[in-house]
Amino acid sequence: MWRAILFMLIGMMLIPTGDAASKLLSNTHGYHPFFVTWARFAVGSLLVLPFIPRGCFSVFRNPVAWFRGLLLAIGIIAITFAVALEDLADVFAVFFIGPIISYILAAIFLKEPVTLPRSALLLLGFTGILLIARPGFGFSIGLACALLAGCAYGIFLTLSRLAAGQEEPKALLFSQLLIATILCTPMALVYWPEHLLASPVMLTISGAASMLGNMFLILAYGRAPATRMAPFVYFQLVGALLLGWGIFGTLPDMWGLAGLALLMISGFGSAFLRR
Repeated sequence: MWRAILFMLIGMMLIPTGDAASKLLSNTHGYHPFFVTWARFAVGSLLVLPFIPRGCFSVFRNPVAWFRGLLLAIGIIAITFAVALEDLADVFAVFFIGPIISYILAAIFLKEPVTLPRSALLLLGFTGILLIARPGFGFSIGLACALLAGCAYGIFLTLSRLAAGQEEPKALLFSQLLIATILCTPMALVYWPEHLLASPVMLTISGAASMLGNMFLILAYGRAPATRMAPFVYFQLVGALLLGWGIFGTLPDMWGLAGLALLMISGFGSAFLRR
């Protein structure tokens, strides 16, 4: 169990790093979010390809793999738009509707155990989301995109648990990246930048951090039930808060900080509920 937690924490620190690079690409270098999303998947696919055994290509016959790729494409497109418009910490806070959706779906469809303490902690985390998003009080297009990304990601997390028992982790990682690359290609061609290599380092960091983060997530979900891993997704907040402050000089307001505190209590509390 603790190895799954370690993999999850590493992955949850890498993913916001990729999103911070995406925000820089959109806001500083002028890349369109559609192209940034495609580049993340394309770079990740190329980086992982040399390590994929030939036998892993059978994963593309699995419908679950294609559905995961579609959900990942939708989620990353939405969150790339969100981070271009809003602060990283606020985006990730609203995005964390995902673990709650994953927890519920895993209990219903995968028949995974549900406990009162974990349910209470997830509810506490959802309260934190409401404090940050404050629907009707400053809710924006950017936060709506983060909400869409969180919903897609919640379903993706549940399918990751299902697929982990069917396919090798490397096959799942490569399939989700390549499928998402294919699906995003038409939009990337429409918004292809004039200066493609204006920031090759940021493009590489964006794709590599996202790829490695998802690899560790798959490894974690292959070792523990989704209902037990879902709260640890909240640890992305640590990376998002630090990156937002260190790179962009932004911090949430008082209500946002209160919401972040509740989310962190939810995540850390879940760490002490192992059997």
